[in-house]
Amino acid sequence: MRVVMIGTGYVGLVSGACFADFGHDVICIDKDETKIEKLKSGIMPIFEPGLEGLVESNVKAGRLSFDCDPTEAVGNADVVFIAVGTPTRRGDGHADLSYVYQAAEELAPMIRDYTVIVNKSTVPVGTGDEVESIIRKANPAANFDVASNPEFLREGAAINDFKRPDRIVLGSESERAVEQMRVLYRPLYLNETPMVITGRRTAELTKYAANAFLAVKISFINEIADLCEQVGANVQEISRGIGLDNRIGSKFLNAGPGYGGSCFPKDTLALSKTGEDFDVPLSIVNAVIKSNDDRKKSMAMRIAETCNQDIKGKTISILGLTFKPNTDDMRYSASIDIIPELQKMGANIKAFDPEGMKEARNEFQDVEYCTDAYECLDNSYAGVILTEWNQFRALDLGRVSQLIKGKILVDLRNIYSRDEVASHGLEYYSIGRPNG
Repeated sequence: MRVVMIGTGYVGLVSGACFADFGHDVICIDKDETKIEKLKSGIMPIFEPGLEGLVESNVKAGRLSFDCDPTEAVGNADVVFIAVGTPTRRGDGHADLSYVYQAAEELAPMIRDYTVIVNKSTVPVGTGDEVESIIRKANPAANFDVASNPEFLREGAAINDFKRPDRIVLGSESERAVEQMRVLYRPLYLNETPMVITGRRTAELTKYAANAFLAVKISFINEIADLCEQVGANVQEISRGIGLDNRIGSKFLNAGPGYGGSCFPKDTLALSKTGEDFDVPLSIVNAVIKSNDDRKKSMAMRIAETCNQDIKGKTISILGLTFKPNTDDMRYSASIDIIPELQKMGANIKAFDPEGMKEARNEFQDVEYCTDAYECLDNSYAGVILTEWNQFRALDLGRVSQLIKGKILVDLRNIYSRDEVASHGLEYYSIGRPNG
């Protein structure tokens, strides 16, 4: 099939490359000429394991290409995906749909034969209705349907998630559109991937409901971790104890400094605003938003407490800046809350992240960036593990003990055991476990 992807951000680029790998003819469109030229040269705008090789192989095979002008591509397309950003709108917390609507208006005159226009962007309920209205107004003669096909990709595992998904959610009231999308996803359909066919509005809400529920699990276990610290219980054992219950499941039950990234923060907020718009207060979602914001803000104080509240003039080393490992994404990372607060308390900050330091330089001032974990920890008063990169899971603790002058290691991801760290002469503090 002939596929056009409007937008070469995280979702658009990964989805386009994977559809091309399925054997479809894919053209990815973006207005950013510099980005398109870099993509044509094989330079990726994001870090995602396996993406560079996937793009390269499909470009060489002639199935994947990049362009700034969508006119010819849209006119020949069977399916056009809108995969542009929907960031939080400044001032009111709603999803900013201006890029989605602009894309719909611009592609409308280009439609020639029957085309399925698919919202791949995460959008609130009713966005598909508005996209359809925009296109019909701009091109009354156009033969098309609008469908919703939300993405469920995890940064750091996006290619595997696309090719081996738990399910495909497709929202459309048109049988013709559904059948066209079945052909598009035929490789997954043959592998018996569940395809959930719903109405368009239901599919739009499904995406928000999924992310909000996962955010609830994260915030829940973080609050349980706080209780564990007061009563002498172990949150990791509790997570295992409840996670083995099939009704609950083990995923997203790891205590930490709070969720971040490109999805959960903005999607929970957008869902809350949708509830307000329809006079349906989403009290659980609202509580999760507040709980997570409070948690990230409290982490700096937790670090200071391990240093007896005295960090003025002392060097604190931060291992990990991105919101999770295997990505360079800094959006809503806990580090964005923690580092400035530590600096306000007078701390000097050294930092290392395997992929996130380029983006981090746009977020922080007066941070010393290092080339590896050991350089980062050298001559610090305390070390803080903030992101659970594999590089931090097997540190030479004997060497770490020699480097950290204050002998304090704060593990906000519970990578190590207290006994293991203490055996090397370090004071160890973790989340929701006895004795730190």
